[in-house]
Amino acid sequence: MTVVLPEIIDRTLCQKLDHDDPLAALRDRFDVDDDVIYLDGNSLGRVPRATRARVDELVGHEWARGLVRGWTESAWMDSPHRVGAKLALLLGAAEDEVLVTDSTSVCLFKLLGAALRAHPERPVILTEHDNFPTDLYVAGGVAALLDGREVCAVARSQLHDALDDRVCALLLTHVDFRTGEQHDMRALTSAAHDAGALTIWDLSHSAGAVWLDLRAAGADLATGCGYKYLNGGPGAPAYMFVARALQAELTNPIPGWLGHASPFTFEEAYRPAPGMRGWMTGSPPVLAIAALEQAVDILLAADMAQLAEKSARLTELFIRLSDARLARFGFELATPRDASRRGAQVSLRHHLGYPIVRALIAHNVIADFRDPDLCRFGLAPLYTRYVDVWDAVERIVDVMDGATYARPEYAERGYIT
Repeated sequence: MTVVLPEIIDRTLCQKLDHDDPLAALRDRFDVDDDVIYLDGNSLGRVPRATRARVDELVGHEWARGLVRGWTESAWMDSPHRVGAKLALLLGAAEDEVLVTDSTSVCLFKLLGAALRAHPERPVILTEHDNFPTDLYVAGGVAALLDGREVCAVARSQLHDALDDRVCALLLTHVDFRTGEQHDMRALTSAAHDAGALTIWDLSHSAGAVWLDLRAAGADLATGCGYKYLNGGPGAPAYMFVARALQAELTNPIPGWLGHASPFTFEEAYRPAPGMRGWMTGSPPVLAIAALEQAVDILLAADMAQLAEKSARLTELFIRLSDARLARFGFELATPRDASRRGAQVSLRHHLGYPIVRALIAHNVIADFRDPDLCRFGLAPLYTRYVDVWDAVERIVDVMDGATYARPEYAERGYIT
């Protein structure tokens, strides 16, 4: 992807880009405080305006008045599949290949467990050292439960060479949470298939921010959270993708009543339901799914190609301004300059990154920090404006020129998302 911006960039240009932005109207569907420049959509998305009303309706009417009848009369029982079908449109999947359920970690456990059980002759989960730590923890936990299984973590540059006939699954996060670097999903999936392995993709930093087409990439399995660029709310449920061709071969390793072929007969023996219904375990988190659905509906109103293009343009603008305005303060770009190799995130390295991010938050620029030296800026394309990027960089300059970050309270370590 080639991103072209004028050679001379100023605030007036950014205002024009916002004026011409085909996605601009979607920003009004979020609860936005214009005094705060929010560049942490890669950690927690903004709340859609419709979410409060929908949750109030569910609690005040469907639950309070309908009571247990809500499971059928208000279609609560079908919500994991209904919202999964909507998400499928954003992921480039078929409607019967995606399910909203559990957390990302639980979904990943299910997918890894299913893959390893189906292919006992292939004992290895292949991943990279810099994968999201929780994914590594889950992979290690699954391997420890199954005799003779192991996790092999290598450098990113060694992934292709490490694919051999012992590898059952290649487990990768599509967009790196630290640097924003994006894997070539199609190429790595093809390489895994050539070696006879399955692919499992973590899309937590991708869905809702970059172009995804799981079918075109040949992806086998995937999962991701609902609370980052999908804007589903704190701790929003995750989703899982199982390619249609694998749904009969792989089985849910955490069977539960709702994954049963006949859940309300409460049979003693477990019979898995066909398709994605068999990947359900317990009862769905109805309130949380309702909130997620409001956010997914906004994304469905966007053209995904335009959304991906805006992500590339926002990050390109941030990088250009960083080169021009921030390099003199010692900031170094950690994110790929090639737009096709990055997500909707720019990460800058600085040895004083932690107090700088604390100072920025005090100046109403909300970003976050990752050890040891990464300042992360998530540029969610649905609601981030080009002028927000301009103003954020100006405030970074103010913080650095005034040495605001040197205040003792900003050096005290606490929790930054």
